Formats: sequence, structure tokens, C-alpha cells
Amino acid sequence: MKPYTLMHRVVLSGLVASTLGVAAPARADAVTEWNTRAADLTVEARLGPPLATCAMAAAQTAVYAATNAITRKYPESMTLDAAPGASVDAAVAAANRAVLVKFMPTAQPSIERAYQAALAPIADGAAKSAGIDVGERAAAAVLAMRAGDLSLPPDQYRPVTTAGTYVPTVTPAAVPWPQRKPWLMSSASQFRPGPPPALASATWARDYNEIKAVGGRNSTERTSEQTVIAKFWEATLPPVYQGVVRSVAERPGREITANARLFAAATQAQDDALIAVFDAKYQYMFWRPLTAIRNGDLDGNDATARDPAWTPLIDTPMHPEYPCAHCISAGAVGAVLKAEIGDGPVGTLTTASYLVGNAKRSWTSIDAFVAEVSSARIYDGVHYRNSTEVGSAMGRRIGDLAATAFYGRK
Repeated sequence: MKPYTLMHRVVLSGLVASTLGVAAPARADAVTEWNTRAADLTVEARLGPPLATCAMAAAQTAVYAATNAITRKYPESMTLDAAPGASVDAAVAAANRAVLVKFMPTAQPSIERAYQAALAPIADGAAKSAGIDVGERAAAAVLAMRAGDLSLPPDQYRPVTTAGTYVPTVTPAAVPWPQRKPWLMSSASQFRPGPPPALASATWARDYNEIKAVGGRNSTERTSEQTVIAKFWEATLPPVYQGVVRSVAERPGREITANARLFAAATQAQDDALIAVFDAKYQYMFWRPLTAIRNGDLDGNDATARDPAWTPLIDTPMHPEYPCAHCISAGAVGAVLKAEIGDGPVGTLTTASYLVGNAKRSWTSIDAFVAEVSSARIYDGVHYRNSTEVGSAMGRRIGDLAATAFYGRK
């Protein structure tokens, strides 16, 4: 499969600009600056992680299409009648603005301020106008291609109960999510794993007792560093992952279209990962540690003693346990970063968590970053070890799809 086939020519065919003179080269960091803005806006708009991830994928895909149409760095862009003098900065701003307003209308004032601030330094004229035109056309094509993302069927989750019996009334998250059209996968169930461990198994007893010991709010076995890791990765919105990707994009000498491609590949892989994980979650409906440990006498396993007052370190997410969503996201992003870096040095990967005062954590290998995310979900008491392993493996396979689509390799 050739690079950039994921966008197909559905997007590229709509990007046409007039022939202009050569303009000053764009800053190499315009794409990365807007990636930061877009990720932060998902927090301001209070989007849930699934919709926030979807919005980032749509925006970064439009940015890549617009940027590549101008720079013509990758082969498919050569089929466009896009002027090399069009302003890349204007195109990037316009693509982001058009997509983000659709996904988070409540943040429109902030989006408009960011857009005007980005356009202000660009001289008025044909190059600026052509850049805006290309960006808007890219956004329109992506939004048309992804129209179903904003018109999912209503949530029809039916609570499990018997007539007259109270059950918690908070609706689980993202029930219709598996009905979305994937970017990369052939279907939501393409990488659906086998079932979680049988409750009579040694694996179940191992996982149950591990998280019971280290994942409880009052655990005496979890170290202070493990608690820091757990709290850091309680953040699930785009800034915490996009920071890791920007660790690569912000390195000296990076070319702007390569950065646009990197962000598109990473966000599409992560978006597909959430489609896949919610497909599996609602297929298996496996119980969370809070439910399991308070009902340890019901699983038929003599090695799982009940604790009627056990509580996880963090609030339990409102969806089934298996597999781990954070882990599949990390696995997908990690696989894309490996495709991007290739055999070169990894350097230092760093990101910040908006839930702990933007404190930062760093890693010197991609595998270490992915492994920490998995461990965090055990330390915070919401995922069993097997679920983290399965989720990470699913994410790697989805990231490999992105590597093939965007880089022509796994």
C-alpha cells in the first residue's frame, strides 16, 4: 500500500488553488503549534475522551491534506493543482478552524481568537487567500468524509436489572462508538480479542489480587512513585498523548509536512483504537475491579477473597473494563512513533498531565512510555494486568495499519 492512501483522493481532489508566485517559506512549527492549540481546546470544551480523540483525528487529517497539497512533499500531492506559493500557515489555521468549530461549537470564541492570531502575522494577499482556501477545502472534504462521526445513533444502553430493583442510573460512556466508520480498520471488530480470563483461572486470581493490593485508595503496597504515575495518567484527553508525539515533531530540522503526516497518522490510529476498544468492551461487558472485589465471593475462585469496602485510587470510568482503553491508545501511538523514527535514536519523549498542574514525565524509549501507561491503570485500580496487555497489543496492531497507510511499512 502506498503512503497516504488513507486520505485517498476523496480529500485531495477538492484541494485546488490558483497559481501564485513563490512566497516566503512557512515556519516549520505551524502544524505543531496548532496541534497544541487543538488539544488544549478539547479540554476547554469539556469533550469526553472518545469525541475529543475523534476531533483531533479529523483536524490533523485536514491539516495534513492542506499542507501536503501546498508543499507537494509526498507523491499524491503532485496530482493537485495546488500553488506552491500558497501560505502553509494560513492553510493550517483555516483547516483547524473549520474542523474544530464543527466538533466543539462551545469553544468557537476561543477557536476564532486562535485563528485570527495565527493569520495576523501573514501578509494580506494572494498567498494568504490561497492558503485559507486550501485549508477550508481540506476541512470540508474531511468533514464530508466523516459526517457520520457527528450523527451517531442515540445511546440505547439497557441497564441490567430485575423489575423494581435499583441500579446506578449513570449511563455508560460511548455505547454507540463501535458503530463509527474507522479510518484505518476494515471494521470495529477487526482486532476484537478473545474473551477475558475465566473467573476460575489462575490468571484471574493473579490479576484480582494484584490490583486489590496495589490499586486501592488506601493501599499500603503502592509506592509513592506509583501513585504519582497513576495520578499523572488519570488524564485521558488529547494533550497527554499529543505531547508525546510533539516530542518528535519539535526536534530540530523537522519538515512541516512530515509533522503534519505524523500527527495525522497518530491521531487516526488513536481514534481507531477507541473504536476497537469500545467494540470489545461492550461485547464482553467485563466487570471492573470495584465490582469484582466487593463481590469476590461470587466468582467461584477460592483464591479471590472479598473486600466489601475496597475502593480504587481514582474514580472508575463509566464503561466496561476489558480491554484497557488507555493502553490501546498508548500502543497505537507508540507504533506510529516507531514507524516515524525508524532505526534512528528515540531521544527523550516528554508530555504533561493537565490534571496534575501540567507536571511532566519523560521516557527514553517508546516501549517504556507504553508500559508506564499500562502500569498506571493497575496502580489506580481500574484495570487488570491482562486487560492492559491485551489493550496494548491491540493498539500496536492498529498503529501498524497507520504505519502501512502513511509510511508504506509496518
